[in-house]
Amino acid sequence: MSHQRTYKIKECFYTLQGEGAQAGRAAVFLRFTGCNLWSGREEDRSEAVCKFCDTDFIGTDGQNGGRCTQVQCGELVQGLWPGGGRPYVVCTGGEPLLQLDEPLIRELQFRGFEVAVETNGTIPVPDSIDWVCVSPKANADLIVTQGDELKLVFPQPEAEAQPECFTQLDFKHFFLQPKDEANADHTPATVAYCMTHPQWRISLQTHKMMGID
Repeated sequence: MSHQRTYKIKECFYTLQGEGAQAGRAAVFLRFTGCNLWSGREEDRSEAVCKFCDTDFIGTDGQNGGRCTQVQCGELVQGLWPGGGRPYVVCTGGEPLLQLDEPLIRELQFRGFEVAVETNGTIPVPDSIDWVCVSPKANADLIVTQGDELKLVFPQPEAEAQPECFTQLDFKHFFLQPKDEANADHTPATVAYCMTHPQWRISLQTHKMMGID
């Protein structure tokens, strides 16, 4: 009997996608533990490559979290879908591509799901992924240069994280998302940039506005 890999899942839940080109679409979110740009611990934030992440991806103690095989992951995701429509699962993190692989993607697709990934673009994306959303980070080597949507947190002060650095990449959609900071509202600046650079569209975190996960 072959040994199946186990995946460390922080949480898994059913909601509406709040950001980007798929905003408003019903989705199961499968959040993987771990990231390659930050440990997730506040004491390490100042030294992290990505310093502005607002997501808890440490451990397996979230809703429906735990360690599971590909079949168990598939059962978990399928069990959260209410039926109807085109089943959609968003693999996220942290950085999901530290764990997400072809066997798990095939398992989810076998169960009828369109499989999306939200990645920082530093790890190759498996060919079988249905929807690729890349969110580049300053000081991180971007190796994923094509996909469905590029979603850039704005503003980032570093020169290599300016929007003009990404406009020639092969993406269908280009989004700027205002950086979420308690002491600053970056929405007006993001609106102004999108209006003067119409290749870009604004992506708001509508799930926070709606009060959902």
